[in-house]
Amino acid sequence: MRKITIITGASSGMGAEFARQIATKTESTELWLFARNKEKLESVKEEIESAKPDSCKAFPTIKAVPMNLSGKEGVSLFRTFLSTEKISGGFEIDMIVNNAGFGTYGEFATTPLEKELEMIDLNCTSLTGLCGAVLPYLHKDSSIINVASLAAFLPLGNFAVYAATKAYVLSFSVALAAELKDKGIKVSALCPGSVSTDFANVASNGARKEVLHGKDPVAVVAHCLKKAKRGKRIILWANKWKFTAFMSRFIGRYLGARYTFKYNKRPSEWR
Repeated sequence: MRKITIITGASSGMGAEFARQIATKTESTELWLFARNKEKLESVKEEIESAKPDSCKAFPTIKAVPMNLSGKEGVSLFRTFLSTEKISGGFEIDMIVNNAGFGTYGEFATTPLEKELEMIDLNCTSLTGLCGAVLPYLHKDSSIINVASLAAFLPLGNFAVYAATKAYVLSFSVALAAELKDKGIKVSALCPGSVSTDFANVASNGARKEVLHGKDPVAVVAHCLKKAKRGKRIILWANKWKFTAFMSRFIGRYLGARYTFKYNKRPSEWR
């Protein structure tokens, strides 16, 4: 039977880094990479295949799947894809990394409402639907990694909807971990702070090209995979992130939102 690892949002950033690292470590026979951008996805696939270590005997077959996973429609496409693959040959899923998502900088009143709703569709609806879709294919020792954020621990002004979506991801992931524990399925929520990816450029619509004080995605992903394998439910890499998450317990939600609104301005070019 085929053994599968799935990564969403795999065309760039941490998703691409998950793909690079998992490819050389996984016991899965196939690695399925999902993203909307076909060219970028194929580029990541080719990069990983060309960098295959000579010493790596069991290297997975990599399948690039260009697909818009956003919202109920995206979940439906994903479920159809799984059903089609099942018809062509049985498989089970060793791991899914729900990395697809994005954010928007700026006040809620000045960011496009359509963009905020798209964010909820992808960050929450899609992630939830994909978790539900893969459940019949999971087995004892399978893993789910849901990419949340350090923003999940406190409401944030100028980042209101994004922080709310990631709070949902964190809460859902912990509850799912509790429900699936008796089946031997591990669920982890990765909660990174600033990581050096294209996140800021997308979130600001080009106003901020790079994430400020971004950490190395290679280290963040390596730590996540190590901790997820051990069944860690909430994963934080940097000590600064751990301290921030801990201190959020003692800060009032409104106070945190008001402070960040006034003093943590995030540049954006939304119209």
